[in-house]
Amino acid sequence: MKTVLRRTAVTALALTAGIAAAGILMAGVQAATGELSLKRVVLSTGGVGYLESEATADGDATLTLDVPLDQVDDVLKSLIVYDPKGSAGEITLPGREPLTQSFADLPFDRAALNSEVDLLNALQGAEIKVTAPRVISGRLVHVDQDTATGPGGIAEPRDWVSVMTDTGLQRFALRSADAIAFTDAALQHQVETALNRIAAYRATGRRQLTLQAHGSGQRTVRVGYVVGMPLWKATYRLSLPTDPNVATAHLQGWAVLENMSGRAWQDVQLTLLSGNPVTFRQALYESYYVPRPSVPVESGGHVLPPADNGTVVMAQSFAAKANEEPAGARRRDLATSAPALAAPPPPPVAAPMPAPIEAASAEEGATQVAFTAPYRVSVAAGQSLVLPLLDRDLPAQRTDLYQSSVDRLHPLAAIGLRNDTGTGLPPGVLTLYQQGDPGALYLGDARLAAFPAGDKRLLSFAIDNKVMIDSSSSTRRPVIKASIADGVLHLGRAVRSTTMYAVKANTPPSKLLIEQPRNPAAKLIAPDPNGVEVTPGAYRLPVTLGDKGQATLSVVEEQPVEETIRLLDIADDRLDVLVSSTELDAKTRQLLGDLAARRQKAAQQRAELNRLKEQRGQLVEDEKRLRANLAVLGNDPVMHKAQLDKFNDTETAIETTTKDITSAANSLATSERDLNAYIAHLTL
Repeated sequence: MKTVLRRTAVTALALTAGIAAAGILMAGVQAATGELSLKRVVLSTGGVGYLESEATADGDATLTLDVPLDQVDDVLKSLIVYDPKGSAGEITLPGREPLTQSFADLPFDRAALNSEVDLLNALQGAEIKVTAPRVISGRLVHVDQDTATGPGGIAEPRDWVSVMTDTGLQRFALRSADAIAFTDAALQHQVETALNRIAAYRATGRRQLTLQAHGSGQRTVRVGYVVGMPLWKATYRLSLPTDPNVATAHLQGWAVLENMSGRAWQDVQLTLLSGNPVTFRQALYESYYVPRPSVPVESGGHVLPPADNGTVVMAQSFAAKANEEPAGARRRDLATSAPALAAPPPPPVAAPMPAPIEAASAEEGATQVAFTAPYRVSVAAGQSLVLPLLDRDLPAQRTDLYQSSVDRLHPLAAIGLRNDTGTGLPPGVLTLYQQGDPGALYLGDARLAAFPAGDKRLLSFAIDNKVMIDSSSSTRRPVIKASIADGVLHLGRAVRSTTMYAVKANTPPSKLLIEQPRNPAAKLIAPDPNGVEVTPGAYRLPVTLGDKGQATLSVVEEQPVEETIRLLDIADDRLDVLVSSTELDAKTRQLLGDLAARRQKAAQQRAELNRLKEQRGQLVEDEKRLRANLAVLGNDPVMHKAQLDKFNDTETAIETTTKDITSAANSLATSERDLNAYIAHLTL
C-alpha cells in the first residue's frame, strides 16, 4: 500500500511541476510545435545519404527531429534548413556529457529525484503549498521518518514533512498529501527541466533535436542532413538475341539498397546518386578543451632577517670573508630551483571544411548521375529494396577478345556495348542471357565499369574454346646513332619488340580483337596505329580472319634508348666489341680503334713497369740473403770472395733495374697523359 502512495505522491509532484512549467511557457510568445516527417531520401555511392524532412509551420514554430546517436556528428556537420518565409533559429539537443553534468545548473542533483523524500530534503527552505486533509503553506524544513504499528502488528515506516508556517512549525504525513506544489515558479521550472533531461537521456540510442523556425504565415519548412549510409549497388541483366548479327541487346538495370537510416521510409521520394564525392566525418558532438599552461601565483618577497651571530675583531673578519658565499649566490640558487613555466601548447589544428553537397538533378551533373524513382517508396527501417533503374535496348556487337594474361590459348567471348541513354551508368555486375526457344539461356557474368554517356564498353563473360591463338616474341637493340663528347660515348638504340600471333578458328567470331600489352615509352610501328583502340595498359588490335578461319598478326613496338659509356672506364673486351660492330659507321669504328691502340700501348707499358718492379723486389730479397751469408762465413777467403762478388753483382742489377723502372714509369705517364688528352678532345 505504501509503495502505491509514494508513487501517487511523486506523480502529483511531477504533474504540478509540469503544470507550472507549462504556465511559464504560456506566459511568453506562443509557438507551435511540430514533428518533422521524412519526405525525401537521396543515396550516394559515396557511402552517404541525404535525408530531408518537412513540417508545416504557422508563424514562429518549434520543430523536433529524432536521430540515432551515431548520426549526431553527421547531422551537426551537414544540417541545413529551408524556410521560404522565415529564417532558421537556434537548434538545441541534449549534450553528450554525463547526466550529472546536466544538473550542474540546478539546485539539486540526480539522486534527489529518486524519491519524493530525497527531493523535498534537497529543497529545504523552499516555499510549498500542501493539499491534504488541511491546506498548509510555508517553507519546507525537513522530512524525517518514524515507525508505526500497522494492521496485524506489522511495523511500517512513515514519512513526516515539517513545514514552517506563519503560525509555527507544522507536520503532516507525506502519504496523506494529495499534492505538493512549489509556489516559486522558477523552482517548479527547474524540477520540470530536470525531469525533461532525464527523459531525454533515457533513450540512450537516440537524440532529439529541437529547431526554432522564425517567420510569418503558413509555410512548409524543410530540414535536410547528410549521414553515413550503406552504398547502393547497381546490377544489370543483358539479354542477347539468338542471331549474333543483330546489333542490339536488351539491358535491364536494378539498384540494391538498404534502409539503415534508423527511420522508416513512408512514401518518400527516392533518388540514387552515382558518383564519388569527397566525404568525411568529424566528431562535433564531443566536448574538447584546449590545454592551457599553469603559471605560479605572484606574491610579495618574503623578508627574513638573518640571526645575529655576534661580533669579531677586524683581523678575524677578514679571514671569515674567505668562507662566505658570493654575493647573490643564494638568490641564484632559489631562481634555479623555481619551476620553469611550461611552454604554451601549439594551437589546435584547424578543422577541415566540409565538402559542398551537390544538388540532386534528374539530368547528369558535372560529377554525378541522379536516378529518381517515378513513384513514392516505402521501406521499413532495416529492410532492403531492389529498384529498377532502366529497361531498354543498347547498340551491341559480339566480339572475341584475346588477353594473354587471362588465357594464353583462347580468347574471351565478349559483347561490345555503346551507351546511348544520354546519361552515365554506374558500375556494377552484369548477368548475360541469350534469348531462345523455349526460354533464355545463361551465358555468364561480367563486370561493368562506370559507363559515361556515349562511351563504349567491352564485357567479357566466357572463354571461346573454338578459337586458338599462339604467340611468340623477340627483341632487337640496334644502334641507330652514335656520338662522342666530353669523354663519353653516347649510343642511341632502337629497342624493337616484335610479337607474332597466329590465329585458328573452327567457327570464326564476328569480330576478333587481340589485346597487346602497351609500353607507354614505346611507339607502335606495326600494324598501322591509325584507328587502333588503346586502353590504359594495352592496344586492342583487330584481326581479319581468312576463309579458313586463320590469320597472322605482327605487332612491332619501338622504344628509343640512350646508352652512355665513359671511355676512360670502358672494359677492353667491351671496346673490342664496339670496334668490330657492324652497327657503327666506319668513322666511329676508326676513332674507337685508335683509342683501343692507345689503350693497348699504355697497357703494355704498365705491364712492363710491373714486371720491372717485381724483378727489383726479387733482387732486393737476394741482396738480403747474400748479406746474411757474408755475416756467417768463416775465415775461408775463397767463399768470402765468391759471396762478395755475387753481392756486388746484385747491387749493380738493383741500380740498373731502378733506372729502368724510372724510365718505364715516365713512359707510362706520358702515354696515359696522351690517352687522357686524346679522349678529352675526341668528338664525333
